Amino acid sequence: MNQAVTIQNLIKRYGALTAVDGVSFSVGQGEIFGLLGPNGAGKTTTVEMIEGLRKPDSGSIEVMGIDALNDPCRLKEIIGVQLQSTTLHDKIKVREVIELFATFYKHSVTADSLLEEVSLVDKSESYIKSLSGGQKQRVALALALVNDPQVLFLDEPTTGLDPQARRNVWESIEKLKNSGKTIILTTHYMEEAETLCSRVGIMDHGKIIAIGSASQLIADAGLDSVVEFSCTPEEASVILAELEDVKRTAELDGKFTVYTHKPSAMLQQIASLANRHNIMLNGLSLKTANLEDVFLALTGRKLRD
Repeated sequence: MNQAVTIQNLIKRYGALTAVDGVSFSVGQGEIFGLLGPNGAGKTTTVEMIEGLRKPDSGSIEVMGIDALNDPCRLKEIIGVQLQSTTLHDKIKVREVIELFATFYKHSVTADSLLEEVSLVDKSESYIKSLSGGQKQRVALALALVNDPQVLFLDEPTTGLDPQARRNVWESIEKLKNSGKTIILTTHYMEEAETLCSRVGIMDHGKIIAIGSASQLIADAGLDSVVEFSCTPEEASVILAELEDVKRTAELDGKFTVYTHKPSAMLQQIASLANRHNIMLNGLSLKTANLEDVFLALTGRKLRD
């Protein structure tokens, strides 16, 4: 895969604080790459340096073959940026603001095509002040796409949105990937990263502490999946005695937990044994390890701590 973005040993300090501490990674063309971590991890500072909004103290940045530090004007023509918060005048209409932003670039996309892209055709003549939070985020996405960028940066694009609005933004991002855009996404939502990103870099205290696909990071961390079921202790002992591929088990308040590297097979085993021995399970559930578990294993704290 050809590389769209390559950064090497990026460092940014604010007095005694090193906000970004030797960060290096690359992003392939057509990839959605996620930077995942808690607030204050250095995600936004890293992305703003790549975008040309902040100057690093040291390091190199290349975007689509452009030296981003020495040629910022060329860089801005080929990237699109959706910041954490976009402030627009309340009394400007959706179509008007898109057409205004289009004048900032040598090459731009028509307002009609962008309104279609972000599902805001019916709001084209609405004032910004009348839009919902999710609709405003889609306007911000349209503005990031107005110059038909090759590389798109989305900084916490769904923060503060309700679940349905968040899903709508996800659908728009998936469409952009399918059209060939390279996307760098920062988020502290584990589910968002797992749903959208082919690879993620997990950041903490200004450093990349792990990088890879979600499945690869989970496997590398050696994390177990969990199957839980409820029944009497006597019935549980019958089931547990015949299970295979068990790492360990636990019991709390009548709920029995089985840790395994083969969660689907374990779920089937427990259901089959319960049926064979005429045991009525009061509950049977599967929890697979996720990126939140990876972060906890690597740092000893949760993503939102």
